[in-house]
Amino acid sequence: MSSLSCPLCSSLNVQPFHRDPRRDYHQCQDCLLVYVDYQQHLSPIQEKAIYDLHQNAIDDPGYIAFLLRLAGPLLERLPNRAEGLDFGCGPGPALAQLFEAQGHRLNLYDPFYADYPEHLQQTYDYIVCTEVVEHFRLPRREFEALFKLLKPGGWLGIMTKLVINAEAFAKWHYKNDLTHIAFFSRPTFHWLATHYNCQIEFIGNDVIILKRNPSHYTD
Repeated sequence: MSSLSCPLCSSLNVQPFHRDPRRDYHQCQDCLLVYVDYQQHLSPIQEKAIYDLHQNAIDDPGYIAFLLRLAGPLLERLPNRAEGLDFGCGPGPALAQLFEAQGHRLNLYDPFYADYPEHLQQTYDYIVCTEVVEHFRLPRREFEALFKLLKPGGWLGIMTKLVINAEAFAKWHYKNDLTHIAFFSRPTFHWLATHYNCQIEFIGNDVIILKRNPSHYTD
């Protein structure tokens, strides 16, 4: 992969966006993705060491309230007994408990904590990605995989903080997590919705829900 091309839309129309003492950030001028130079990504071992420090207990009321910001709106939209996938679930099955309590199924997948490749061999009525997409090394490849797993008419629920502008980005704590390497804005998600033929809703400041239209996107 060339550092000169956007890892989401492959455009060469890329410009420097921000620099801090640790990393360089670029912005695609077509899809407006902001991303870290791939040469400055952590190794998988370094990445997992940071994840292992997270404290996300499934019986923590604050953590459950956090997850409900995505789970609540998505549960309102699902058909009965929907089959879903928690992509990037981390070490705890808290989301699965929330969805299964409402009569749905939610399979788990995470390359570090729930490496069940068989769960990537079927299609789903819904997929949830809670604080996951900002870790995508190759967003185009990851979204291609997600939409292949999503049935026509299915729902993709995403939680991630959104880029506002360069001035806010310079002061943004979210970029300081070294595992965060891809940063999305509303225009970036509109690009995704168009490219993958989806309807899109923004709920609050960090929840995005995409509904895949019956016909597939065209590349």
